[in-house]
Amino acid sequence: MTLDAVGLEVMGHAFASVAEEMGLVLIHSAVSPNIRERRDCSAALFDAVGEMIAQAAHIPVHLGALHESVAAVRALGPGPGELFILNDPYSGGSHLPDITLVGAIEVDGTVGGYSVVRAHHSDVGGVQAGSMPAGAREIFAEGVIVPPLRLTAEVERLLLANVRTPETRRADLAAQRAAVARGAEGLRALATRYGWVVVREAATDLLDYAERRAREALGRLTATALTATDWLEGDGVDDADLAISVRVDITDGVFHVDFTGTAPAARGNVNCPLAVARSAVLFVVRTLLPEDVPTNGGVSRAVRVTAPPGCLVNAHFPSAVAAGNVETSQRIADTVFLALAAGGIGVPAQGQGTMNNVTFGGQLATGNAQRGDVVAGGWTYYETIGGGQGASRGASGPSGVHVGMSNTRNTPIEVLEMEYPLRLKSYGLRPGSGGVGKWRGGDGVVREFEALAPMEASILAERRRHAPRGAAGGRDGARGCTLLNGTPLTSKVSVSLEPGDVLRVETPGGGGWGKPERGDNG
Repeated sequence: MTLDAVGLEVMGHAFASVAEEMGLVLIHSAVSPNIRERRDCSAALFDAVGEMIAQAAHIPVHLGALHESVAAVRALGPGPGELFILNDPYSGGSHLPDITLVGAIEVDGTVGGYSVVRAHHSDVGGVQAGSMPAGAREIFAEGVIVPPLRLTAEVERLLLANVRTPETRRADLAAQRAAVARGAEGLRALATRYGWVVVREAATDLLDYAERRAREALGRLTATALTATDWLEGDGVDDADLAISVRVDITDGVFHVDFTGTAPAARGNVNCPLAVARSAVLFVVRTLLPEDVPTNGGVSRAVRVTAPPGCLVNAHFPSAVAAGNVETSQRIADTVFLALAAGGIGVPAQGQGTMNNVTFGGQLATGNAQRGDVVAGGWTYYETIGGGQGASRGASGPSGVHVGMSNTRNTPIEVLEMEYPLRLKSYGLRPGSGGVGKWRGGDGVVREFEALAPMEASILAERRRHAPRGAAGGRDGARGCTLLNGTPLTSKVSVSLEPGDVLRVETPGGGGWGKPERGDNG
């Protein structure tokens, strides 16, 4: 290692600032509310051999899998300055709406690294607007599949010919291109300021430093054969629970999770590739590390994930995966935390454990129908909804927050109602839904949509029949529910809405921690 403590701090922040600036360019340039308002996007900077140097503080389920996107691009022999696109979950992606751009950064005539941005596009084709159809049985139903390709005008034209909102998608892709370019400019600016050799060695030092710190922290948590099982509530095709089983071993500073015993790949779309499972495990590991440990590829070196080929969390093509990225990823994190708790490691009670994915879409007509000048246009909208977080020893859980694997924001009511044929009838916390305990779980949310036009809706959710568990004697959080005009719906369902129909989502509360104080019955 060549950098001292001050140098590590300075260069760590320098690389991180490049990634953060990439994210800001994307957010402020995007057109769709999902990226502009909810910030459903991520940015990171990689070195020339495909290890992450730094990331923006964005979405764990994106960031933990980006190294596989870079690996897929590197297999194509990228040249300096070339730009690539992909969304194929089986070739470095996560699920089809997450489109990734990878730019090969030119430094002194060679590829000096990669700037990478991933953003959730609210439609990429498929059988239903929004490309998150409950009940999809193959990936082909979820949208157009883009393997790693050089991004040319022809590739973009082919992609846009297969989506319902091509102009919005074109604008968001342009924002992603701008973000990738800003990353390249940032890395070259560091090379100009410090010299390329110094920058390259600093990246290596930071990776080695993060690995050493991660292994030291994990070495203080030595534990073996910690096991737990949790369940997904059906897959949108079959209603039976699906087991996710883990065994956690922390030895010699390595955090190993094995998924033997997990259910086979499902008929529905709750499957995920191993890259997504690894992202969830990496998220758990990050919560166990000191805050000042840089989040980069060095941390990943201390993490090992194994799973039987073809199981739910190591699915193979052409298994459908839209819900696996959003729901299964969080259940994996929940299950690993359960195993740690069983081993006496201090972790919080379970939070809401679901992203409460809601997708709307349809056609709008404008103009004078009697004159025959009606213009029809497709629209799509996607969001996740916050809920209660689990309490921990010494602190109650926050209310109305998104789950860890999401880390997104809500869509402001004004933006939603201005841009889509939807009205928010109510939006607020769900009092009393957090589990009672010495420290209480956070409360969930109530969000109620009224349709103002005919549309299709898809809901992908969890914790509708299995409540988030309390810890150390704390009580469970309240289960969530989804209702259409007052009638309960299953966890994962697609429905048609007519004007005046009301879709109400009540999200789960978090579990409480510790036995309730006398007289505290919630």
